[in-house]
Amino acid sequence: MKRVDKKLVGRQFRRAMATYDSQAMIQYRVAEHLLTLLGAQMRQEPERVLEIGCCTGLLTRRLTTVYPHMRELVINDLVPALAEQAAVAAHPIIPTILAGDIENTSLDGPFDLIISSSTFHWLHDLPELLLQLAANLKLGGWLAFSMYGSDNLREIKALTGIGLDYYSLEEIKTMVSASLSINVCEEQRLLFPFSHPLEVLNHLRQTGVNGISKKPWNRSQVQEFCTTYSNSYSDAHGVYLTYHPLYCVATASHGD
Repeated sequence: MKRVDKKLVGRQFRRAMATYDSQAMIQYRVAEHLLTLLGAQMRQEPERVLEIGCCTGLLTRRLTTVYPHMRELVINDLVPALAEQAAVAAHPIIPTILAGDIENTSLDGPFDLIISSSTFHWLHDLPELLLQLAANLKLGGWLAFSMYGSDNLREIKALTGIGLDYYSLEEIKTMVSASLSINVCEEQRLLFPFSHPLEVLNHLRQTGVNGISKKPWNRSQVQEFCTTYSNSYSDAHGVYLTYHPLYCVATASHGD
């Protein structure tokens, strides 16, 4: 798989800090579904929680509502300024900030719950990280995450050739089951409507998810993109963009 330029990803998300929450409708929906899946499996409130890729605090805020009596919340993000913003969203809980690249960060486990939404597709070595996370869970602890699959933003990749290399649901199952017991592993395909292709581009820019595109387009490139997008991916209501979230909830039940 192609390696993501994490410095570029960090810059794009840092630039999108002010606009992310207003544009992240899909990310809200994915985080909420992840919490629903977790809540159907995990009956006891966790004491120590680690959130990976907290961004502006979209999931952080919900964690403090769903689990208000947790003893400790540790939040991580590649961009320190985003972790600081998420810490404010955690009020009245005061979280511990663990800023930096999670793949190069020592974890102070064990945790009752490690959770991440819309982040793991940016990683360089997901199988290795999953092993590390499993090693930092208590026996009976939980790992819950969402990421994106092969059809994610498929319209953008088809028209521009720009896009991530995504794992399939079966590949995720294989990785997770190497060290944990899977409780739930499922996928969705969500169509996000827009009135015009320019809105698609603005949405990607304002959520930071265009973090693999290094060069801005000129006016003629934008016009060509809009024309082709409208001709290829429109319906009676406008145009659409595909999101393909994958979900996994697993437990450290075998003591490995």
